[in-house]
Amino acid sequence: MPGCLKLAAAVLAVVFAFPVAAADIDRADLYRAQSVTSGTGEENRAWGLAPCLEEVLVKVSGDPRLIGDPRVEEMSRHAADYATDIGYRDLLNNRPPHDEQGTHDRPQYITADFDPDKIDALLASLGHKPWPLPRPAIVALLDIKPMKGDDFTLVRDGGGELATNMRVALAAAALRAGLPLELPKAQDVVLADVTQTMGGDVLLAGTLAWRQEALGWVGDWRLAFKGKEYRWQVRGVSFDDAFRNAVRGTLQILSGNGQPET
Repeated sequence: MPGCLKLAAAVLAVVFAFPVAAADIDRADLYRAQSVTSGTGEENRAWGLAPCLEEVLVKVSGDPRLIGDPRVEEMSRHAADYATDIGYRDLLNNRPPHDEQGTHDRPQYITADFDPDKIDALLASLGHKPWPLPRPAIVALLDIKPMKGDDFTLVRDGGGELATNMRVALAAAALRAGLPLELPKAQDVVLADVTQTMGGDVLLAGTLAWRQEALGWVGDWRLAFKGKEYRWQVRGVSFDDAFRNAVRGTLQILSGNGQPET
């Protein structure tokens, strides 16, 4: 990915913030996705729509195992055929280009709304069906062990730059999975039942630790649901990827699609 698009992808997440409440997620949101592309031409549009379609199929079905599925990759090549509306917004806020290349290759937010009937039909062809709303409200109780500095619990506000960036990453992962998820307030962390105190349905608990031997973050997650405790792990990743793993695993469990793989 070109450098400008990496920056665009990072900036895109800034729009996400806590709490991600159940009321914030409606049916239209499940069939809408956003990504970043490097222009508005047909080739760039196809490049930007492919991950949008994959995200929507995962979000609607609740099954992250569809990510990277060859059948989904083939469908994604024709993503425009399933869209009802496609919009662009200039990531550079219409600032003039600095060179000739910039006139043809400017980073854009691309937002796509997909036809629910067509998406549901695609899922049926994959052996899936939509996971309906409303979805369980999740409270995330996450202990962070950074490479430098003191350990901390990730709460709704406060903390330094790392905590702020982690909140953004976790909120983005939750919204892109179609899951209502909240972090506790600092004063709630000491309570015996954080989930009940915050009015949640499910507690996602875990530890995210920087490990030199893993060359990255190691996430250990656990979630109790319908009398069963699920555990899974991810190793040697960025904290953005770690939170995506935590949220996607939660999505898979709650939607009835089985145990997340470590």
